[in-house]
Amino acid sequence: MENLWNGLKRNRAFQVMTLLVLALILIAVFAPELTPYNPLRARMRDAFQAPSAAHWFGTDKLGRDCFSRILYGARYSLTSVLVLVTVIFIVGTSLGVVAGYFGGITDTLIMRVSDMMISFPGMILAIAVAGILGGSLINAMIALTIVTWTKYARLARSMVLKIKKRDFVEAAIVCGGKPLHILMSHILPNILPLMVITAASDIGAMMMELAGLSFLGFGSQPPAPEWGLMLNEGRQQFQSAPWLMAFPGLAIFITVVIFNRWGDALRDVLDPRQEG
Repeated sequence: MENLWNGLKRNRAFQVMTLLVLALILIAVFAPELTPYNPLRARMRDAFQAPSAAHWFGTDKLGRDCFSRILYGARYSLTSVLVLVTVIFIVGTSLGVVAGYFGGITDTLIMRVSDMMISFPGMILAIAVAGILGGSLINAMIALTIVTWTKYARLARSMVLKIKKRDFVEAAIVCGGKPLHILMSHILPNILPLMVITAASDIGAMMMELAGLSFLGFGSQPPAPEWGLMLNEGRQQFQSAPWLMAFPGLAIFITVVIFNRWGDALRDVLDPRQEG
């Protein structure tokens, strides 16, 4: 723990990226206080106004302020992607740990299901599942969870297979340690750093995929101010009102870059193989 704390203090990139991540989270939390207009209220007389002092990011086809919708959309996009990554992390890691530790029929069953899932292109399978379930943000998150958990399960399983052969785990078994105690005290602490790094690095990718499903109509539905949905709503007016796609796309780009860099910096801090 002391080495981790020293690494956090020395890693300037991680400190900067953490501040930016906190800034994004604060924007999402205090969006109602930061938005100058109601993001859902239509004003048809103000439709398709270009960016100005009154409307910094312009207005959409219903006269809604795009700046307010983008700020408020941080709630939808950030909350949904953080919940999605957390669910995938818990489901995938739990199944991988169970498969790797207990082996036998349990391992075979979980891994064969995993092999079946990864035999299909991920995004196409997610579109198919979301299409069957129906277009909504919850269904899009379920579809991505079904597609992505296999990555975490296979990684966790491979690490457990290595760790359970080490002397301290075998000693715990000889001393009569129960499986739950061994998993919680000896297995999980050794695999969690890499699993957390993987989850943090996937936040940006999951945001892109969730926005992609919303863009295709399988995610958030109108009038929700979600960034992927805003891209879809603005594509028909791209030539006459390019700001309708430019600003939501820029919000997604900035957020994905921040989380990707934060994941890289977190890897440098938590990865024990890193030197200096």
